[in-house]
Amino acid sequence: MDGAPPVDLGDAGIGPPHKLSKAERVAFVQRELARLYPDPPVPLDHRDAYTLLVAVLLSAQCTDVRVNQVTPRLWALADNPADMARQSEAAILEVVRPCGLGPQKAKAIKRLSEILVELHAGQVPSSLPELEALPGVGHKTAQVVMAQAFGEPAFPIDTHIHRLAQRWRLTSGKSVLQTERDLKRLFPPEVWNQLHLQIIFYGREHCQAHRICDGGSRSCGFCPILNAGSKSPRTARKA
Repeated sequence: MDGAPPVDLGDAGIGPPHKLSKAERVAFVQRELARLYPDPPVPLDHRDAYTLLVAVLLSAQCTDVRVNQVTPRLWALADNPADMARQSEAAILEVVRPCGLGPQKAKAIKRLSEILVELHAGQVPSSLPELEALPGVGHKTAQVVMAQAFGEPAFPIDTHIHRLAQRWRLTSGKSVLQTERDLKRLFPPEVWNQLHLQIIFYGREHCQAHRICDGGSRSCGFCPILNAGSKSPRTARKA
């Protein structure tokens, strides 16, 4: 929500901005995000591991809102690997086209469904290498499924997390994989699954890409505190 009001940290025991160590920045982020988003929901509507996998695949270069508008029609067509494998690419494409990259996504959905039937008894595998071997399933998609379908500690990095981790001086942001490694090193595994959702919600609602976040009127609530003492605002490399 671009129009979301600034975060009010008045009740959080935050005093005047002073330069924080990295350990203090990590503690601040974990504590305040848990306060703001104590139970963050999974943004993509799904019924099980398979529908989550397909929904995350569709979300590439597409908003979660649009995916959630499209998937009910897709589940009406087929909501399990066996039924989806029997559909034609054209039938799948007709439904998923609004999500963008329609031909590639329709082809991937059909083929991964066939592979799940042929090699995995119609079940979504619960290991990262097997997920990443499926058509159209990259590292981030596989990690989302591991975290949200199977409850395994994972830290999927999307554009919001990549941007905020840099703005908050938690990573150099040289690459998405570097950001993932840095955040996994800084935060304990037991908070990864919730924390990645909390950062996404904060980025969408309060610290969007168009914000300068240099401590001025367009800054979110976190950036002036986490960048106190910096000589210039922290710029973010694109993912």
